[in-house]
Amino acid sequence: MLLKNKNILVGVTGSIAIYKALELIRLYIKAGATVRVVMTDAAKKFINPITFEAISQNKILDESSENWDKSQDYNHIDIAKWSDIFIIAPASANTINKLSSGIADNLLLQTALAYTKTIVLSPAANTNMIENSITKKSLENLTKLGFEILGTQTKELICKDVGNGAMAEPIDIFHKTCRELLRNFYWENRKVVLSGGGTIEKIDDVRYISNFSSGKMASSLATALYYLGADVSLVASRGLEYAPKGINRIQIFSTLEFKENLEKELKLNQNSKKTYLFMVAAISDYVPSLKVDGKIKKETLGETWNLKLKKNIDILASIEKNNIISVGFKAEMDKVNAKTNAENMLINKNLDAVCLNILDENNKFGDENNIIELIFKDESKNFSGNKLDISFSILENLEKKFEAHE
Repeated sequence: MLLKNKNILVGVTGSIAIYKALELIRLYIKAGATVRVVMTDAAKKFINPITFEAISQNKILDESSENWDKSQDYNHIDIAKWSDIFIIAPASANTINKLSSGIADNLLLQTALAYTKTIVLSPAANTNMIENSITKKSLENLTKLGFEILGTQTKELICKDVGNGAMAEPIDIFHKTCRELLRNFYWENRKVVLSGGGTIEKIDDVRYISNFSSGKMASSLATALYYLGADVSLVASRGLEYAPKGINRIQIFSTLEFKENLEKELKLNQNSKKTYLFMVAAISDYVPSLKVDGKIKKETLGETWNLKLKKNIDILASIEKNNIISVGFKAEMDKVNAKTNAENMLINKNLDAVCLNILDENNKFGDENNIIELIFKDESKNFSGNKLDISFSILENLEKKFEAHE
C-alpha cells in the first residue's frame, strides 16, 4: 500500500497512447491510491469513459459531469484541491501547446490552470509533432514554469513511422509519481551509492566464478531511496532492470570494476548532506590467480583440473569512509554464529550498520521476500516481508539513528 491515502488525478487527452493510461491507473489503485480521471472530448473518441470509471472505481470528470455541489467536489476547482498530484498522460501536442500559452478551452486545461501542486506531463505524439519547434519550445517553457516532463520513447509509432514520440511506459510514470509524492527531507538530494548482485570473475573468456546473488535487494533499496528523493547510483552486476530509470544504473561485473566505480561515485557528492554507502553486493572471497585469454581446452587439461584461486581484496574495508555513513550486508547460513559474525563485521570494517540476512530453505537468493536484522553498535531491529517494504523500514530506522548527527 505504497500510495495509501494519496489522491491522484489523471488527465487523459486525445492520443492513441491513451490505452497506457488504463495500466497506469491500475498500478496506482494496486498501490492503494484513490484515483479520479478527467477526460477531454478528444480522449473519449479513443476509449469510452465507462472503461476509465471501471478501472479507477470513480466516475470520470468531463464537461457533462462537472457540477458545483460542494458535497461531490466534481468541478475543476474542487478536484484540483482534492488531488495530491496531477498526471496528464497521454499529453497530446495540442494540449502541450495550449498549456504553454495558458489556453483553457476545455475542462482538463481549466483544471491545470487551477492547479497549485505538481503537474506531471507524459507527452505522446507523432515524431514530426513532438519535434516541431513549436512543441519543443512549449515543453521548454512548461519546464521553466515548474511542470515535470517525462521524456518520450523512440520506437515504431501507430502510423508505422519509427521515431521519437511514444509515451513513457506506465511503470516509469508510476515511479515518477511515487518520487513526487513520497520524497522525504532527510533523503532528498542526498547522494546514495549502492552495490548489488554477485561479482563475476573470469577464469577464461567463456568461464567465470560467481554466486547466486540476484541483486533484487539492492534494487529494492535503490527504488525506495529514489522514491524518497535521493540522488541514487546503483553499481551492480544483476538486478538493474528492477530499478527505476531515474536511477544512475551502472552495470559492472568484476571486483575491480566494483571498487573503481563505487569509489568514483562516492566522490561525486555535491550536497552538504553525508553520503550513504550500501554494500549489498556479494563480493567473491576468492578469485582465479590467473585469467587465461581465449578458451581453455579440456583436451589440454586432462581428467582433472586444479583451479588455483587467491584471496580477493576487501572493498568495504578499504573504502575511505570520511563523511560517509556505511551500511554493510552479510549473508550467513550458520544460524548459531551469524549475529556474532555480523557484529564483528561492524567493528572490523568500521561500519555504521550491518544488515544480517540468514539464508535457509525459507529465505533464499532471488526470493521476492527477505528476513533482515539491522544491527547497530548499540541495538538491532528485525524486519521480514517484501523486499521493498523492508527497504523502507531500513531507511526509516537509519534516518532516526543518524539525523541528529548532521
